[in-house]
Amino acid sequence: MSDTDPDTIPPESPQADDYALSRKDVSAILQALDTEDREALVALMDPLHPADIADLLEQVNAFDRTRLIRLYGREFDGEILSELDESIREEVIAALSPAVLADAVRELDSDDVVDLLEDLEEPQQEAILDALDDDDRAVVEQSLSYPEYSAGRLMQREVVMAPEHWTVGDAIDFLRTAENLPEQFYHVTLVDPRMRPVANVTLGKLMASPRAVPLADITEDTFHKIDVLQDEADVAYAFNQYHLISAPVIDADERLVGQITIDDAMAVLDEEHEEDILRLAGVGEESSLSDNVVDTTRQRLPWLGVNLVTAILASLVIAQFEAAIAQVVALAVLMPIVASMGGNAGTQSLTVAVRALATKDLTGANVWRVIRRECLVGLINGVVFAVVMGIVGVIWFGSPALGYVIAAAMVVNLVVAGLAGTGIPIVLEKLGIDPALASGAFVTTVTDVVGFFAFLGLAVIVLL
Repeated sequence: MSDTDPDTIPPESPQADDYALSRKDVSAILQALDTEDREALVALMDPLHPADIADLLEQVNAFDRTRLIRLYGREFDGEILSELDESIREEVIAALSPAVLADAVRELDSDDVVDLLEDLEEPQQEAILDALDDDDRAVVEQSLSYPEYSAGRLMQREVVMAPEHWTVGDAIDFLRTAENLPEQFYHVTLVDPRMRPVANVTLGKLMASPRAVPLADITEDTFHKIDVLQDEADVAYAFNQYHLISAPVIDADERLVGQITIDDAMAVLDEEHEEDILRLAGVGEESSLSDNVVDTTRQRLPWLGVNLVTAILASLVIAQFEAAIAQVVALAVLMPIVASMGGNAGTQSLTVAVRALATKDLTGANVWRVIRRECLVGLINGVVFAVVMGIVGVIWFGSPALGYVIAAAMVVNLVVAGLAGTGIPIVLEKLGIDPALASGAFVTTVTDVVGFFAFLGLAVIVLL
């Protein structure tokens, strides 16, 4: 066990800043920028990973971002563009000189170039395409011809392949003499005479086997081919489910056209999770800390409008019991508690259901078991808090009947919250609607309306 006191860890240590850029580094870079000391700026930024430089560009304001890009000049690495948030990528590309942009783009794999081009306006797309060699440009344009969010857009065209009859020695000799190998690859893909992939051989097995061993004898047990038109979310699921490192991509004739690697698949998973969180919160799936006030307002306004409509529906229920509230003022005090508890319980069930649907863990085989579980959880929690609120109602207002009413309403609303939180996402998915996008508004409406109706309706029956 270490004797190091956590309080003595210096701010720049990985344990303290979790690998984020330290304030000291950022201050030093901004100081070099203010004094236009290019030599100092390059010395400070060269040791940084492209992801850290991308974070830096996202954190500074637009004025400093432009100055930094221009002072950094030809040192700008193409991988920085790949790591940038899409919200500022176009701005950064516009700030780069044509020569720097050309050098940066040429360093990238074809899949990274495609990723850059997807969200740019046509003039910037042409600027990047013009920077590529004719062969690279043709490859990128072909990838862009595939549907958005398909495996064809996600794949890289650079693949290390070998005939299925080769030996280990043949493959090693080829790898040593080849001039255009990808910078990073994990498998040698075996293909038949028709260029159809038949197996993968890991580099580890290749290097550990004698030269005379046929490649067909050391292939991986798990081998999955990805259709070029398959949705990228399904591709990412396959990588996560089957622990893939890379997988060949095939066309309609099952011929090899590219490959997808784990870094790209995990990036898709990360984007899917981020979008789900943002959609559940109703802040827009493309929200970013780099967005300006106008963009942020535009993204959030529609969802606030939806919430306003649901609030009006709940208010219409309350209006039906206006006379009862006027006679028993305590009802107005306790109403928000019932609705709030139902809303929170519904959100809990909703979050679990949406996540399970995204990971394909919630299926037709277990859907009713999950719904029953959530309803039972709601029932048990409802009973527990019903007892608590029943006691509160008696002590606070001196009315056992009022305690019974709020206790019963609590049970009803928490059971309904469990049912709605699980059932609504499932129904929306069956209808082809993204559950993360629309479930929140529906669940909130159901729990508010049912909570108010149960509480006020029981109050009218019992108290009046």
